[in-house]
Amino acid sequence: MLIVDDNEAMRRTIKTFIQDLADEIAECSSGLAALEYYPTFKPDWILMDIRMADIDGLTATREIKRTCGDARVIIVTSYDEPSLREEAAEAGACAYVIKDNLKQLADLIGRSLIPTYLV
Repeated sequence: MLIVDDNEAMRRTIKTFIQDLADEIAECSSGLAALEYYPTFKPDWILMDIRMADIDGLTATREIKRTCGDARVIIVTSYDEPSLREEAAEAGACAYVIKDNLKQLADLIGRSLIPTYLV
C-alpha cells in the first residue's frame, strides 16, 4: 500500500487506520515521488491526497492510470467538492474518501468493496 500526502502527520494518521490491512505500507510526500515509486513497487492500493506541491494528486492519478490501467487509487482528501469528485473519477480513481471519515477508508480496503467509483 502507498500513502501519498504532503503532510507527515496525516500520513501517520492514515497509517493507523489501515496498518492491519497491509503487509507493507510505503509513504510518499508528493505526486512526483508517487510517480517515481509506483512503476517499481506497484502497491495494491494508492491512497492519494489531492493538493500537494510539484504534481497534484489528480495529475499523478491520471499518469499512474495511463501507464498501469489496473492501478487502484483512492483519493483521500479534505476537500468535499462535487467538481473534485468528478475530476477524480475522470482521472481514474476508484473511490473518494474525506479525511474526516478515515474509518470508511479502512472499511473499504478491509472488505475490498471498492466500487467503480464511490461518491
